[in-house]
Amino acid sequence: MREWKAQWIRPQEDMGDICPVFQKAWSPEKEVAGAELLITALGVYEARINGKRVGEYILAPGWTAYEKRLQYQQYDVTELLKAENELSVLVGKGWYSSSMPGWMMTEDRIRRAARKTGLLAELHVVYTDGTQEVIATDKSWNCGESQIRFSEIYDGEIYDASYTRKKWAETAEFEGPWETLIPQEGEEIREMERVQAKSIFVTPAGETVVDFGQEVTGYVEFHVNAKAGDTVKILHGEVLDQQGNFYNDNYRSAKAELIYTCKDGVQTWHPVLTFYGFRYIKLVEFPGKAAAEQFTAVAVYSNMKKTGSLRCSDAGLNQLFSNIFWGQKDNFLDVPTDCPQRDERLGWTGDAQVFIKAASYNYDTQKFYRKWLHDLAAEQRADGAVGHVIPNFLPDEGPSAAWADAATICPWQMYLTYGDKEILAEQFESMKRWVDYITGATKDKFLWTGGEHFGDWLGLDAPVGSYKGSSREDFIASAFYAYSTSLFVKAGKLLGEDVASYEVLYHNIVEKFRKTYPEYKTQTEYILAIWFELAEDLQKAADELAELIKKDGSQMRTGFVGTPYILPVLSKYDHTDLAYTLLLRKEYPSWLYSVEKGATTIWEHWDGIMENGEFWSTDMNSFNHYAYGSVADWVYEVAAGINVVEDAPGFEKIRIEPKADQRLEWLEASIRTRKGLVSSRWTWQEDRIKYEITTPSESVVIIDGREYVVEPGSYTFWG
Repeated sequence: MREWKAQWIRPQEDMGDICPVFQKAWSPEKEVAGAELLITALGVYEARINGKRVGEYILAPGWTAYEKRLQYQQYDVTELLKAENELSVLVGKGWYSSSMPGWMMTEDRIRRAARKTGLLAELHVVYTDGTQEVIATDKSWNCGESQIRFSEIYDGEIYDASYTRKKWAETAEFEGPWETLIPQEGEEIREMERVQAKSIFVTPAGETVVDFGQEVTGYVEFHVNAKAGDTVKILHGEVLDQQGNFYNDNYRSAKAELIYTCKDGVQTWHPVLTFYGFRYIKLVEFPGKAAAEQFTAVAVYSNMKKTGSLRCSDAGLNQLFSNIFWGQKDNFLDVPTDCPQRDERLGWTGDAQVFIKAASYNYDTQKFYRKWLHDLAAEQRADGAVGHVIPNFLPDEGPSAAWADAATICPWQMYLTYGDKEILAEQFESMKRWVDYITGATKDKFLWTGGEHFGDWLGLDAPVGSYKGSSREDFIASAFYAYSTSLFVKAGKLLGEDVASYEVLYHNIVEKFRKTYPEYKTQTEYILAIWFELAEDLQKAADELAELIKKDGSQMRTGFVGTPYILPVLSKYDHTDLAYTLLLRKEYPSWLYSVEKGATTIWEHWDGIMENGEFWSTDMNSFNHYAYGSVADWVYEVAAGINVVEDAPGFEKIRIEPKADQRLEWLEASIRTRKGLVSSRWTWQEDRIKYEITTPSESVVIIDGREYVVEPGSYTFWG
C-alpha cells in the first residue's frame, strides 16, 4: 500500500444535492520537468488543470466494491501546467451514494445513499533541478458550489450555466478509506463514439422528439443560441409507443432527465457526472426551433478493443449482429450491467456468465472482467455465497444457481479465450468457496435442493403469473452444481492443486443427478442435461430435445438459462439444420422478431413489444438487455466454425469446422486473438461451398468431415 501525503476532504457545510467543486491554485517557483496527478473520490469526479480536462476517463474512479476496493488514477499532466496554475475537481454522487437499486427500499440502500462524497488527490511535480513538490488535498483547499446543481445515476443532471460562484469556502478533512485504495485495475470509461441525430419530429401527442436511430448509453450533447435564464429540459426514452408518442414508463422511478439553464449566446453542453440509456429524447423545453443537427449522442463505455466481426448475406441477421455489439457496448460501462436506462443498471451475475464467451470474442474483455471478478471475490460472503449483482447492492438476497455460478464460469472462459492461467489462480479460492457453499447449503447430499433461485428466468414455458419458466429449480441448481464443480476441478489440475476430493464429489453429483432426474420435462432441462454431460445417453437426449422443439412449433421455449446453450447443443449432436431454423425464425419468439420490430439492441423479453404493438409491461421491460446476445458465440463457433482448443487455450491451437446452411448465401466471422487474426468465410457457389480460412496458429480444419492440419496462413477449401 502506497503512502499518501494527502488527506481526504469534503465541504465543511453540507451542500445537499449540489455537486461541490474543489480548487487549489499555485505557481511553481522553478522550471517543471514533469508532473503527475494521483486522484480518486468517494463518488465520481472530473478534474481540470487551468480549465482543461485531465485525462479521458469519464465517471472516474469507476464502480467497484467500494468498501473493499477503491481505484485511484494516475495522469501525466506535465503539458497542462503553466506559470500560474489552478487545479479544480468536481465531485458527484455517482454509484457511491446514489439511491440504488431504485425498485426496492432496503436498509442497505438507505445506508449507501446517505454516504457523503469526498476527494483525495496529490499532484507530484518534479523540477529540472531534481527536486520535487507534492500539492496534496488538505483543509487549505477551497471548495464551493458548482454549476452542477444536481447529479445522480438514475435521475440525471441539472446544470445552471448562468450560476456564478460568489466566494470560496473552506474544506474539512475527514478519515476516509486507505487500506482499500488500489491502482486503476479495469478499463477506463471513455467517450467512445458519437451518433448524430437522424431526425426530429412532432408526435401525435404534440411532443418534439429527437431520434438518434440507435440506442446508446451515454449522454446528449447539444448546442443552442439562447438568453441567460432560458431552459433546456430533456427526457430520455428507448422506444415510441403504439401511436408513435414518446414513451419511457419502462424506466420506472428513474427520471432520466437533463435540465440546463442557459447563459447568454451560443453554447454547447452535455452532462458530466451521470449517464443515460436512450434512443429518443423528448424536448420538454428548448429555446427556439430545434433542428436535428443540434444534437449528438455521445456513447460512453469501457475502453475495450474490438476484436470480433460477424457478417452474412442476410440483412436481418446483420442487424442482429449489430444489436449484439451495441448491447455489449451499452452495458459494459465498467461493470457488466443488465440494462443502462431504468432504476436498476446493476452487475447481474447471471447475465455476465451467459454472455461472457460472446463478449470475449467481440471485444478484448480480459482487463474488464478481471477487475469485475476481483470485486466478485471481494464481495463473496464468509460462507462462500455469491450475490445476484456485483458490486453487491442486494446483500440481503441469497444466491441463485446460474447467477452465482459466474464465480466459476467467468474465470474459466477468460482462461479459454486468453490463455490466462493467472486469472484462474486469482479466482481459485473464490471458485472453491462457491462450490463449498453449495455442498454445505443443500438439503440433499450431492444435489442442490432447497434453495431459492431465479429458475429459467423469463422462460417462455412459464405458468401464468411466473417469471421463472417451468423447468424445475432444483434440477437447474443441481445441474449447475455439477458444472461448477467440474470447472473447479479443471482449474485445480491446471494450477497443480490437490482437487482429488472434488473429483470424487463431481462423480457423486453426476451419479445422484442421473438417479434423481432420469427424465426431462422442458427444453431447458434437456439442454442442461446434455450440455453439462449429465444425461447418460447424450445423443438420445439431443434427439428427444430436437423432437420436442419441433413439437413446440420449431421454436424456443427457453429463458435466460436454457437459451445460451440451445443452438450449441443442437449442433453438437447433428441437428444444425434445426439450429439454423431457430436462428433464422422471424416470428415471435425469436432473435429476429425484435429486429423486425426495429430493435437496435437486444431486448430483455422476446416480446418486449408484442405482436399487437402493445408493450409486454412497464414493470420489467428493458429494450437494451444483452444476455440473449449470447447467440453470437454459436455464430462464431458453429456457423463460422472457429473454436479454441481446450488443451491449448488462448487460440494457441484452433479447430475450424464451419457448418453452412443454404438459407444463407455467405457468412464470415473473425476474431483477433492473442496469436493474431483468425477468420472463416463460406460462400455458396451454385451447388458447392467455398471455404476461406485464415489462421494465426496451427489449426485443424474440418470440411465436410475431412480433416486438414494446417500451419499459420490463409487457405481455400471446397465442399
